[in-house]
Amino acid sequence: MSEKRDYYEILGLHKGASEQEIKSAYKRLAKKFHPDISKEEHAEEKFKEVLEAYSVLIDPQKKQNYDQFGHAAEGFQGFQGFSSEGFSGFDFSGKGTGFDFDDLFNSFGFGDVFGSRAKQKRRPRKGVDLRFDLNIGFEEAVFGIKKEIELDRVESCDKCSGTGSEEKDGLVNCSQCNGTGMQTSAQRTPFGTFTTQTTCRKCRGEGKTVKNPCTKCNGNGRIKKGRKIMVQIPEGIQNGAYLRLAGEGNAGERDAGNGDLYVVIFIEPHEFFKRDEADVYGEVPINFSVAALGGEIEVPTLKGKAELKIPSGTQTGTIFRLKDKGIKDIENGGYGDEYIKVIVRTPEKMSKKQKEVFEELREIEGKTENGLFKKFKKILKK
Repeated sequence: MSEKRDYYEILGLHKGASEQEIKSAYKRLAKKFHPDISKEEHAEEKFKEVLEAYSVLIDPQKKQNYDQFGHAAEGFQGFQGFSSEGFSGFDFSGKGTGFDFDDLFNSFGFGDVFGSRAKQKRRPRKGVDLRFDLNIGFEEAVFGIKKEIELDRVESCDKCSGTGSEEKDGLVNCSQCNGTGMQTSAQRTPFGTFTTQTTCRKCRGEGKTVKNPCTKCNGNGRIKKGRKIMVQIPEGIQNGAYLRLAGEGNAGERDAGNGDLYVVIFIEPHEFFKRDEADVYGEVPINFSVAALGGEIEVPTLKGKAELKIPSGTQTGTIFRLKDKGIKDIENGGYGDEYIKVIVRTPEKMSKKQKEVFEELREIEGKTENGLFKKFKKILKK
C-alpha cells in the first residue's frame, strides 16, 4: 500500500494553517475535483483525498494530533471518522466542522445536494408589462389632451374570475406533489445520498390544480381580449416621454397582480415652430422698410398672434425673445420662451414706384459705399 500524502500538501497549505485558510483551500479544491462537474483526470480519487485531509485538519483535536504525530495519529482513540469507502461516518451536513456545505454545493449549481436546503413553492407570476407607442400632434403635446387607445392584452377570465375552475372552490392540492409545488428525488452514490428538488410539472410549482377546468379559458384563468383605455396626456409632455398606467398590463397568474402599461409618446413636427425643451423657435420675414425704419409686425404664438416691435436698423437673422410664450415645463410648472428670427425679404416683383425708390436708395448707398471701399483698397495694398 502506497504511503499517504501529507494533508497540508494535499490542500496546498503550510503546516499550522488557520481554520479560514483550510476552509478556503477545501472549497476551492472540492469544486475543482468534484466527480459530477470535474474534467480532471482521476478526479474521484483526488476528491476523496481532499475530503479526508479536510475532515482531519478542520477538527481542532484531530489537527493537533496530526501536527504532532502525523499519520500515526490515526490509530489514536477518537481520531477515526473518515473512511474512503463510501465516506462512512463523515458528516455531510457540515455540523461540528464549522463548514457550510450549503454554500459549497450551491456554488456548484446543484442547489439541494444531500437534502441540505428545501426550495420554496413557486409564487404566481405577476402579469407582463406592455408598451404602446402613441403619435400625437404638436398642439396636443403643448396643451395636453385625452386620447383613447385600443390594444390587445391578457385579462383575467370573467367567467371563472381568474381561478381557471368551473366551480367556485375548484382548486385542489396537486396529486403529484401533494401541494408543495416541488418534486423530490433521492439518489444513492459513493459520496452519500443526493437529494434534488425540481418544480412540479403538473402544477408548475403552484401546488394547486383545477379539478374541472373553466370552459372559457380552458383552466388557464386568463384570456386575450381587446381593450379601450383612456390616456390623459399632460400639458407640455416631451417627445419620447412615457406614461405608466399601473395595472393596465397583462393579467398575472392566480392571485398575482397585473403588469403595467407604458404609453410612449411621439410628437409630430409643427409647420412653423421648432421645439427645444420648453422653448419654441420660429422664423418670420420682414421687408426692407421695416428692417430699416423699424415698426411693428404680427407674429404667431402658441396661443394666437402677438405684436413684435422691430427697431430701426434691424439686420436679417436677428432673434427676438417673447417671454413666457413657450411651452409649460412639467417639472417646475413655469413656461418657456418663444424666439423669433427675422429674415429681411428681398422683393421679387416691384411696382414702378418701388423701383424708383430703390434706384434712389442705390444711388445714395453707392456714394456711401464708395468711400468705404476706398478704405478696403488701402488695406489690401498693404
